[in-house]
Amino acid sequence: MSRFDATFVGAATWDAIALVDGFPAADERIVAADVVHAGGGPAATAAVAAARLGLRVAFVGTVGDDADGRTIREGLAAEGVDVTGVHVSPPQSSAASVVVVDRLRGTRAICTRPSPGLDISAVGDALVARSPVVHVDQLGWGVVREPTAGQLLSVDAGNPIPGFTPKGVGLFVPTVDELRRVYGPADATTDLLARALAEGCDTVVATDGARGSFALTAAGESASAPAHPVEVVSTLGAGDVFHGALVAAVVRGLPLAHQLVFAGVAAALSCRGLDGRSRIPALAEVLDVMQAAPADAHRSPPEET
Repeated sequence: MSRFDATFVGAATWDAIALVDGFPAADERIVAADVVHAGGGPAATAAVAAARLGLRVAFVGTVGDDADGRTIREGLAAEGVDVTGVHVSPPQSSAASVVVVDRLRGTRAICTRPSPGLDISAVGDALVARSPVVHVDQLGWGVVREPTAGQLLSVDAGNPIPGFTPKGVGLFVPTVDELRRVYGPADATTDLLARALAEGCDTVVATDGARGSFALTAAGESASAPAHPVEVVSTLGAGDVFHGALVAAVVRGLPLAHQLVFAGVAAALSCRGLDGRSRIPALAEVLDVMQAAPADAHRSPPEET
């Protein structure tokens, strides 16, 4: 038996994020309203969100033998995330990004130093094999493609994954835009969800930004939840927080509709910060917000588009 509720596998980065009132032109120097440094990466940020929401979690990934790699591991450990499965690759640099957030337009530009790839150590292999829930991003999918017996495999498909199909995936979590890219246009969001289910996953949960999230299961259960209103500083990492919170909601045994509300509230509250992690809420805050929400927010059916 694993001592962890969930293991997260994939990318981890160290990022520099600047908040500006407009992107600079060529050779222009502008003054930023703020500059912060923070950890990032889809699977790593999802792991932090799950840990803040009360789960016992481990992260499996690869960093370089450099200052950024040490900072990445220390940051995860400080959040209560187990990092014994993080492989250190001496020849390569850790993944890192420079992010410029335009607060007037609500957009961002990202320049990334790619991940050193994903090498899983024997410790990482054991963590993945024994965990009741494994969540992977586009990098983690390259090494974890099939669940073990009784294991729930959750896949963050917000970024394209070459050759990916959701067959055998327990929890498939794309964006609505990604579903349209893969399956083409549809008259309704539910049609896109049904096409994903037809490929063999158990549950599909699609996020659609300000429109909220939508879910459908192979058993025919459906649900949706509106986006939680919040004063947004930056949406950086909000999708990753949604994934980590969704895993936490599943582990806690919440009903499907409540899973969407729980994850949506956590993701929205994280947007109060410039980076993707500093304002991820704790469990008590999410539960307080959910309790204050209108009752029908937990029971709304998937919207038509």
